[in-house]
Amino acid sequence: MNYKETTEYLFVKLPEFQKVGKDAYKPGMENMVAFDKKMNSCHRHYKTIHVAGTNGKGSTSHLLAAILQSAGYKVGLYTSPHLIDYRERVRVNGEMMSEEYVVDFVEKYRSMIEDLRPSFFEITTVMAFEYFAQQKVDIAVIEVGLGGRLDSTNVISPILSVITNISHDHINLLGNTLEKIAVEKAGIIKRQTPVVIGRAKGKVKDVFLKKALEQKAPIYFANENNPVRMANKEEELYISSNYCKHLRSELRGVYQKENSQTVLCAVEQLKKQGLRISEENVRNGFASVIELTGLQGRWQTLSENPRVICDTGHNEDGIRFVVKQLQDTPKKVLRIVFGMVKDKDISKVLSLMPKNAVYYFTQAQSSRALKAEEMKAKAFEFGLLGNAYSTVTQALEQAKKDYEQGDLIFVGGSNFIVCEVL
Repeated sequence: MNYKETTEYLFVKLPEFQKVGKDAYKPGMENMVAFDKKMNSCHRHYKTIHVAGTNGKGSTSHLLAAILQSAGYKVGLYTSPHLIDYRERVRVNGEMMSEEYVVDFVEKYRSMIEDLRPSFFEITTVMAFEYFAQQKVDIAVIEVGLGGRLDSTNVISPILSVITNISHDHINLLGNTLEKIAVEKAGIIKRQTPVVIGRAKGKVKDVFLKKALEQKAPIYFANENNPVRMANKEEELYISSNYCKHLRSELRGVYQKENSQTVLCAVEQLKKQGLRISEENVRNGFASVIELTGLQGRWQTLSENPRVICDTGHNEDGIRFVVKQLQDTPKKVLRIVFGMVKDKDISKVLSLMPKNAVYYFTQAQSSRALKAEEMKAKAFEFGLLGNAYSTVTQALEQAKKDYEQGDLIFVGGSNFIVCEVL
């Protein structure tokens, strides 16, 4: 098989959650543990950092990887989902794994795959672990796929665990309360392994404190240990904290304040464990994270004339930050190209969206996508007005035609929508 045939085999034989939703989710760790054992637990050949959370875990993972790369370490980075190319999920020092490696891995272990019948995410996780071992990385930043306790990545024994925040998402799989979701995320807390929590309060905080106590794991709350201040100057974002002053960040978006807080707290814990990370390494990591790691889709400017910005925020908490950013961004008319998947809490998201915008409702080419006309009808109930377009391309093209100098076009609501624009 060539690369295209190999990835089609993975997508068809082992349906991915990104495309089909909960039908691709395989609860329980038995399969992954068996697969990992047959692969000789290759993740034990290098240090790992484990990152979970409802929102921000992607940005946090990329920032940590960029800082470690700047410090001279050879860094593996495993994230999901991908936006354009499957290989985005697995990188070493920012470079995606090769097409040849993907083909060779599947051919080499095809009989094992047919025998064990792992999920799409399980096989991708094992592929990443072996690739990092093959590449002899010093350390790998591993992002949780979904939840934590039963996630395929939870076979690792990290030197640091990070949980960014807890909000409502995947409630059909993780639970319908913040406390239940927190229990799942807290499942990555390991015995006597420090854990950094980005944001938690009340009963959610109690869940983490209880789990950390059970595991005798030192626990640090970033919002308490490391308050961060943020300032926008001439379209650039600057971060300041007790640990580091006036950091220029390549990532935009008000939500990066919280992620930055978490990252800086995590860096201090890594330094305590003997990793050599200077202030200059931190500054370079923040200033060059996109260049160093290839991160896309986080308050990303796609063009200046017309001004088009996209963001992958897609749940209640993520959209709340996006809407705040939209409110703070100067514009004459706000034009929003918008679509969602059916298994999200669409009503909660729509209740947050700005009513003083022109909407271009659309649907991605995914079986999970909510039809554009249905999206338009649901949005109308919340006072959101606009037309429906059967493709993302049509929606964006119409928004560009309607654009006048000083307007802002925003594209979002779903990873799939952003993916198609990119």
